[in-house]
Amino acid sequence: MNKRPLHQLLKNLLLVALVSIQGFGFAQIGGYSTYKFLDLPTSAREAALGGTLITGGDFDIGSTLNNPALISPKMNGQLALNYVSYLADINYGYVATAQPIKGIGTVVFGMQYVNYGKFNEADPTGLITGSFTPADYSFNMGYAKQLDSNFTCGGTLKTIYSHLDQYTSIGSAIDLALTYSKPEKFLASSLMIKGIGYQWTTYVANNHEPLPFQIQWAISKKLPKAPFRFTLTATHLERWDLTYVDSVNLPQVLDPTQPVAKPTVVATFADQLARHMILSVEAYLGQNFVIRLAYNYQRQQELKLVGYGSLAGFSLGAGIKISRFTISYGYSQYTIGAGSNHISISTNLNELYRRKS
Repeated sequence: MNKRPLHQLLKNLLLVALVSIQGFGFAQIGGYSTYKFLDLPTSAREAALGGTLITGGDFDIGSTLNNPALISPKMNGQLALNYVSYLADINYGYVATAQPIKGIGTVVFGMQYVNYGKFNEADPTGLITGSFTPADYSFNMGYAKQLDSNFTCGGTLKTIYSHLDQYTSIGSAIDLALTYSKPEKFLASSLMIKGIGYQWTTYVANNHEPLPFQIQWAISKKLPKAPFRFTLTATHLERWDLTYVDSVNLPQVLDPTQPVAKPTVVATFADQLARHMILSVEAYLGQNFVIRLAYNYQRQQELKLVGYGSLAGFSLGAGIKISRFTISYGYSQYTIGAGSNHISISTNLNELYRRKS
């Protein structure tokens, strides 16, 4: 009997997994989902590299939230603080630390939060009766296991709490990752499955919403004789069509009894493919300074304004190491006059303690 090729077997297993995940309601492949804050870039490096970062480099603890397979014993004692000044009055952040646990290995503990600002509360007549501050939280625990000299697998368990005035919700999510690295070739590649989870407590009774599910793949290559690392990231591999129809431009129908024709978007194969891709580069100018630049085609297509020049889809940033601290900055451009500023500070508590003693 002929054996099936390995790539065909892996493809069939992946399809079975996707059907099972969606069938049991653990995730939504395309369409609406809740807890979308989980997709926000948390570190300055991630933001500067296009908003998604699942390949490693520099044993950066800030990248382990997106890819737990990057967790390494070399991160023991690391502490990372991340703050983001987002759009409008929204701000969010992420704090993480890596600690060794005897008999288990290195575990990364982290907390992600989003503060949506202050909202006025009013009755049906418009009379202001008070105010409220909605927020989302995710408490995370990540772990990795090295399979051999090249492959490492990892997972992150997320406990989610959302509070929107009188509406609250509790959920859980699991992210799974597999990373291949070839240090002597300066090559790394990762496969990530995000958002396998369930909403245990719903905002509205008996209305369970799916979590934002996504499959990602990335490959990075550092030039052996030049200070550049290039990364290609593919997002949303679980669905092909990422085109977006602007609801503002839907056709108007005067007769409510007549159906509304659903508008279609005609996109070429190249356009569809490019919507999945993020291209980024890091330039290492010495041992303690790095510049980062990225282009996200999907973000540009969704947020550009027709008839206006814009840097939507572009992001940039830099990182510098001063003494025992690494400080990074990232900026993402969304549309004209709207961008986000990301600041990350990391250090190793073990080294700080040894230096003081």
